Amino acid sequence: MQYQMQVPSSADRMASLGAPPAAADAAGAPSGDPAETHRLRILEGMAAVLAEKGYHAATIADIARHARVSKRTFYEHFADKEACFIACYATASEFLIQTILNTASRDMPWEKRIRAATHAYLFALESRPELTRALMMDIYAAGPAALKVRRAGQKRFADQLRRLVDAGRKERPGLRKLSPAMAVAVIGGINELVLLAVEEGRTQSLTELADTADDLLRAVLA
Repeated sequence: MQYQMQVPSSADRMASLGAPPAAADAAGAPSGDPAETHRLRILEGMAAVLAEKGYHAATIADIARHARVSKRTFYEHFADKEACFIACYATASEFLIQTILNTASRDMPWEKRIRAATHAYLFALESRPELTRALMMDIYAAGPAALKVRRAGQKRFADQLRRLVDAGRKERPGLRKLSPAMAVAVIGGINELVLLAVEEGRTQSLTELADTADDLLRAVLA
């Protein structure tokens, strides 16, 4: 799931995280910017190590080896392993939000847009099961700064959901207005469904949660 853009954003690059460095270069940083190329390769190296052995066992040497950069180059971009993990998590979150935006902007009835956006979100997680598991499970072990980034990401998902519901109320005035607190509750509920599936080893079947997520939102807005 890659977006072909002349100058890819960090969100667009998430699709190549965990890929070999050669593939990363093809997915590409802006031409003529070796520092950004190195940063992207380091993020991909982190993603590969997370999928391979998880956050606790990962070392900076592992990340540098997968990224095919020196440890000195790593430290030119990130202060430590935690900072690199947080950047990887933030990039993944941005990619997911952009996936939802792109899907929800399609010309179709509101209910179908919501359904398509939910399915696209779950499919994006499902398509990289090892990385999804590592990011969702290890974020709790990466320290207070990582949890702060997670909370900020959840708020962005909730804000986007509110915008989608507000757009839907123009088509269907009978829909209940979604408060900020209720939006956070809905996103939290969907996130818990995903986390439970990950814990139970069902990461490759996350799209099966689409019906439940859809039912939850319908119940809240009824």
